Amino acid sequence: MCRSKRPVMNDPIPEIVPIKNRRAWRDLARILSTVFNPFLTSLALFVILAHASALSTVDFWWLLLLSTFFTSTGPMIYVFWLYGTDRISDLDMSVRHERESVFGAFVVFYLLGTIVLWLAHSPQLMIASMAAYTVSTLIVQYITRYWKISTHALGITAPLVVLTLLYGEQTLPFLVLIPMVGWARWYLKSHTVLQVIAGAALACGSTVLFFHIFHVKEIVSL
Repeated sequence: MCRSKRPVMNDPIPEIVPIKNRRAWRDLARILSTVFNPFLTSLALFVILAHASALSTVDFWWLLLLSTFFTSTGPMIYVFWLYGTDRISDLDMSVRHERESVFGAFVVFYLLGTIVLWLAHSPQLMIASMAAYTVSTLIVQYITRYWKISTHALGITAPLVVLTLLYGEQTLPFLVLIPMVGWARWYLKSHTVLQVIAGAALACGSTVLFFHIFHVKEIVSL
């Protein structure tokens, strides 16, 4: 005799809970991507560098204005203008062919920032950091023609490498932010694991190179 299956009221719950879990992870990934946006991480870095390098309050604000305009404020306004005039599809510049021209403008911003800091006789620490951003962005612009390297991974790694070179083991706990941001970009399907690793590696290489060229570590230790 065939026995009919009695409906169970709680059957839908196992299907709903995983969906909620996926939304929670996606929301976390989006939060990490927004909070650790390259514009904001560079802003935070140069606030710290200006404070570490300034000889007075006026000097701090002058260094901060010069550096953050070319690394954060100016590029951010430019991207918002592109988005507001429908020249790019979204603020993340998800379409690869759109990214190339935008990064070309970023190279100009960073290069001008390096020149301005040098002409203003700013501390070597700040000039080296700005120069590293310039070269990294130039390389990213070239790579973007063929591959979508992660600028979020670059953007979080570069400041943390700078701070680690300056302050040593004090900043080591913050290095966990690198895999966290990398995971967020991978989870959102914005980049592959290799693209995330490449962005972080480029940040490490360019920062260490320009700190060596400008003898930053020796100057700071004096």
